[in-house]
Amino acid sequence: MLKKKLIQVSIVMVLVLFSFYYTNKTIDIIRETDPLMKRIKEESKQYEVPAEDAKIEENKITPGKNGKEVDYDETYKKMKRYGTYNESLTVFKETTPTISIEDTYDKFVTGGHEEKKAVTLVFTVTKDSNPQEIVRILNQEETTGTFFIDGLWLENNLAIVKEMLNHELEILNYNDRYEEIYFSSAIQYLKNVSATTPKYCYAEYDNKEVIELCSKLELHTIIPTIKITSSPFQEVKEKLQNAAIISLPINQTTEIELKTVIDYIKSKGYKIVKLDELLSEQLEK
Repeated sequence: MLKKKLIQVSIVMVLVLFSFYYTNKTIDIIRETDPLMKRIKEESKQYEVPAEDAKIEENKITPGKNGKEVDYDETYKKMKRYGTYNESLTVFKETTPTISIEDTYDKFVTGGHEEKKAVTLVFTVTKDSNPQEIVRILNQEETTGTFFIDGLWLENNLAIVKEMLNHELEILNYNDRYEEIYFSSAIQYLKNVSATTPKYCYAEYDNKEVIELCSKLELHTIIPTIKITSSPFQEVKEKLQNAAIISLPINQTTEIELKTVIDYIKSKGYKIVKLDELLSEQLEK
C-alpha cells in the first residue's frame, strides 16, 4: 500500500515538474516572438560596444576595457510594463575582456588604457622618508595620491599613516627586502590599519625578484610610465600622456614643485586618480 502511494506521489511530482518546464518554455517562445522583443534586439545593435582585451607585449601589460550590451530580459520587462518600445528604458550590462589585467599577475603593468584621460601620482615611502608635506599639499589641492610604503616604516609611523588614509596605500617592501614572510606580514598590518586590501607592488624596472613574490601573492606589479628624477615640473611637462603612472620622489624639490605639477596636469584636461581607478577596465560612467 505504501509502495503504491509512493509511486503515485512520484508520478504527480514528475507531472508538476514537466508542467513547470513546458510553461516556462511557452513563456520563452511567446516573449521571443513578441514584436517588442524583436525590436529591442534590432535596435540593440547600435548600442553594443565590444570588450577590448588587455594588451600584452613580452613581459608588460596594459588594461583592456569592458564592453557594453543590452540586457534583453530587463529591457523587455521595463518596456512591457510601459506598454511600448521606449529607447530611454533600455537597460545595459557590461561585458568583460577575454584577456584581463584582473587575473594576470606575472606581467609588469606600465600604465592604464591608452584612451583614459587620467594619470596617477605615485610616491615611494622608504624607511628614511617623511611624506607629511607631500600629503599636506595633496590634501590642500584636493588631489589623491598612491603611496607605496616600506613595511618597517609603516610599523614605526602609525600616527602619520592615519593621516594618509584618504589616499591609496600599498606595500613597497620590508626594510628594503622582499622576503615573503615579512612582506605578507606588512600587507596584513596595512589591512588592519586601513581596512582596505593592498592590490599592487612597485618596481622601478624589470625586477624578477619583485614580480615573482608579488605574483605569488596575487598582487599586480607596476612600473611607472614616467619616473621623475630631478625636475618634476619640467619632466611632467615634457612627458605627460594619457593613463600615465607618474612616480615622484619624496624630497624637497618635489615638495616645492608639486602644486605646480598638479595645476599643470589639471590645466591639460587630465584627472588625477588613484592607481586602482587608473587601471580599472570598467567603463567610465
